[in-house]
Amino acid sequence: MRRGSPIVVVTLTLVFGGALTAVSPAAGAAAGTGTGPVIGPVSGMVQPGGPVTRSTTLHVAGLASSADPTVISSANWAGYIATGAADGYTSVASSWTEPSGQCGQGDQYSAFWVGLDGYSDSTVEQTGSEVDCSGSTPEYSAWYEMYPAAPVYFTNPVKPGDEFSGSVTYENSKFQITLADSTQGWTDTVSQPLAAAELSSAEVVAEAPCCTASGGVLPLTDFGSASFTGAMVNGAGLCDASPEEITMPDATVTPVSSCEDFGVSYGGGQTGGTRSS
Repeated sequence: MRRGSPIVVVTLTLVFGGALTAVSPAAGAAAGTGTGPVIGPVSGMVQPGGPVTRSTTLHVAGLASSADPTVISSANWAGYIATGAADGYTSVASSWTEPSGQCGQGDQYSAFWVGLDGYSDSTVEQTGSEVDCSGSTPEYSAWYEMYPAAPVYFTNPVKPGDEFSGSVTYENSKFQITLADSTQGWTDTVSQPLAAAELSSAEVVAEAPCCTASGGVLPLTDFGSASFTGAMVNGAGLCDASPEEITMPDATVTPVSSCEDFGVSYGGGQTGGTRSS
């Protein structure tokens, strides 16, 4: 588990057998165990949201402490999660800068969000932003979602470089979801109940949204890097929640610094053109 000071990841040892099989979108929607296709208003593209698509769980080997950091491999999340017993997580918050998408040919997708649940249960209460590519054109938006319900998109403007702050808090049997764009000068707050929520995890992650026609993860936008700052779980710094690092293909995650900050960077093949610095 990552603590306040960086811990170098050493040799990774497989502790569970083969990769877990991801369910199809239809099966996921019916059983509540996977992410179904959700069509949003941005050029009719499939949009983010829903539980993690599991792959293989890995542990860092060679460290003496019983609190060895855990690295979880998934198909669609990259960042940090805190997970435990039901009713263990009632708030999560972080700030981030909206990345600039570098688009090539075809469509790509990426989302950046904070949320509760979704790691070991079938609901997610979340809010965030995204950058998708419709061919060579990047498109930016912001949203909240009470999965398995469809995401709801805010009508406010979103541009690359915008400074976001998002939070999800459970209190008095309702989730209060707040997303603010201090650059554009807007804040949206939603209060909704979700009786099935277990409150068993909290996340601050970048995501490759689902789903292709066969139920797979969609191509990830070349977003450069996303820096998450001031990440908090249950009102304390992220490191105090003993978070686990979660990784996905084509992305890398930095260690947590100052107990609250980390980054996720795109590490896939160039999608076209040259990224400007």
